[in-house]
Amino acid sequence: MDALETRELRYFMAVAEELHFGRAAERLGMTQPPLSRAIRQLERRLGVTLLRRNRRGVSLTGAGEVLLHEGRAALDATTAAVRRTRRAGGADGPGAPRSRLVLAVKAAASHELLQKLLDAYAAEPGAAEIEVLPCGLCDQEELLRDGRADVALMHAPFNTLAGFDSEALLTEGQSAVLPAGHPLAARKSLSLAEVSDIPGLPLARWPRHGTYAPGPGPEIRDQTQLAQLIALGRTVAVYPDSACSWLWAEHTAVPLTDAPPVVTHIAWPAHSRSLALAALIRTATQL
Repeated sequence: MDALETRELRYFMAVAEELHFGRAAERLGMTQPPLSRAIRQLERRLGVTLLRRNRRGVSLTGAGEVLLHEGRAALDATTAAVRRTRRAGGADGPGAPRSRLVLAVKAAASHELLQKLLDAYAAEPGAAEIEVLPCGLCDQEELLRDGRADVALMHAPFNTLAGFDSEALLTEGQSAVLPAGHPLAARKSLSLAEVSDIPGLPLARWPRHGTYAPGPGPEIRDQTQLAQLIALGRTVAVYPDSACSWLWAEHTAVPLTDAPPVVTHIAWPAHSRSLALAALIRTATQL
């Protein structure tokens, strides 16, 4: 029998991530003996050893490493299916609410394009309710994979489109956002090399996958913090041209001559069969 129960996967994932039966049992809200029995039963059913147990603790075998990776993807897919099904349901009877789509967007990015898309789609007959979910630099990918979002505006080369279907909507250049009083703010254009080596004005650093790249620049947590630090003359940032709509009077955007173009894509899970999502994609590509 090749089928696995979601419960079995959750049990195994807890042990595989904690590498300790006691901590895994506490995390699952159960006692250790039934958890140990469940893992042994899972190993017998699969015919492989998933965990090495000895006096020093617990470690994963090669088969366990595979199940950890594949199991995490399977649980994410299950969670995503539940979330999307609940959002799509409830439209089968009189007075039932409209189906709903969650659109993940990076804060301040592609604002004009987003507004045009929302207005055009809202005018479509039977349009679903759109919830706009602002997120961090590269959070769209995770939100799509775990079902918290149905569709996202993503930006190459910053976001990876692997595993998603997508359509390109907009290609644009990038600009350096500087304190308005800085001497370089009077320039007509700058190069990436000039921006990356401004004395006393290091590049801001955004987190990617939970960590910050090394460097002297400040670690940025949100748009407001970045805006304030640029205005105070503490940092400089590089942004797609369309994202510069949030600038304060204390900021100046200077075009970059050699920055790679940024392509805004509308992206969605490759397996999606949502009619509401298909209508939104169609509207986006017609803009």
